[in-house]
Amino acid sequence: MAGLRLLWSDPALRVIAVLMMLFAAVVCTFGPYVSVLAVEVFGLGDRGFAALLVTSTALSVAASVWVGIRADQTAGRRSIALVSCGLLAGGAGLMVLAPGAVAFVVAHGLVLPLASTLFGQLFAQGRIAALSHPPAARDGIMASLRALFALPFVAVLPLWALAFGLGAELLSIYPVCLGLAVVMLAMALRGWPADRGAAGADAPSGLSFGAALAEIARPHLLGRLLALGAVNAGGTLYMAIVGLVLVPAVGRGASDVALYAGLVAGLEVPFMLALPQIMPHIARTRLILIGAAVYCIHVAGLPFLAGSPFVWLLILPAAAGGAVVLTIPIAYLQDLLADRPGTGASLMALQRLTGDVLAALCFAVGTAVSGYGAVAVLGAAVVLTGALALHLADRPGRA
Repeated sequence: MAGLRLLWSDPALRVIAVLMMLFAAVVCTFGPYVSVLAVEVFGLGDRGFAALLVTSTALSVAASVWVGIRADQTAGRRSIALVSCGLLAGGAGLMVLAPGAVAFVVAHGLVLPLASTLFGQLFAQGRIAALSHPPAARDGIMASLRALFALPFVAVLPLWALAFGLGAELLSIYPVCLGLAVVMLAMALRGWPADRGAAGADAPSGLSFGAALAEIARPHLLGRLLALGAVNAGGTLYMAIVGLVLVPAVGRGASDVALYAGLVAGLEVPFMLALPQIMPHIARTRLILIGAAVYCIHVAGLPFLAGSPFVWLLILPAAAGGAVVLTIPIAYLQDLLADRPGTGASLMALQRLTGDVLAALCFAVGTAVSGYGAVAVLGAAVVLTGALALHLADRPGRA
């Protein structure tokens, strides 16, 4: 819990921690309902929603990389954070003022993907603020920050389930998100640390945009990014198959899906908060390998135990392994570009994109060959291969 105590005792870290929780509350409010709104409320259909999803993902990743590089070039992170919070409020506000299909496409296809760059920059600013603390405490700070992002998923989603059960309109998510975004903007205006200019730990990088991109493309960095993307594919596959295997045909249904996902998310938080006690004693890549192996028990076992009471036992490896594979790679990626925290944070978007692509390939191949069981086994193999490759790349004696 040392990392969590530092987040609340350090004013620079505290504002980042609160913004992280508020941003997570917005994400988990939007996330489960965008597909329903697109397909059923605004009539985009499955193909229209798929096109919107591809467009928003591509824009989000590209914007995250550009913003990360630009933030390092100028060391002007405060203005970028304010713009991101403003865009978040603007996207939600557009749907409050003019709810309709056009506004929905503009908000979720353009405005909100640009606002999502705030996620990486919160971690970048958190890393900069953590530099004032001993090196041994920094990984714990970042792990605790990631745990705070998970916390609202446990609290907010049940509240929305209750609200909708009492008759709330689906579009009511937008005024709530607008309120949260306005609070975030006010907090960033008041509490986001001032830019340090050419002095201190956050000096401008001096690199051109092309040089920064070339730095990301260096083989030693790109290879590790791909390996971590493979590790990240496990979480994407889990979210893709959990609703497809917990079905009435095996005695399950939507309530089981919600309960399973909620229990996993809730149990991840204490595991994340406990990680700082373990991290000083185990090398990062070894810990990622162990966490990936544990997480694969959950991914590979889910389709085969879906109709059995033993499926609930998979919650434990899901939470324990997930806490590691969702948390440790953040600090690892940032350390690959230690002098450029913004670009280092944007690597998380590239890792997510790599994981999504690999998960999609596993899903396509697995369903073509056999079914969801094959998808899960193939996905587990990809996750373990990525974790093992990363561990071997960083073994003693290698650069």
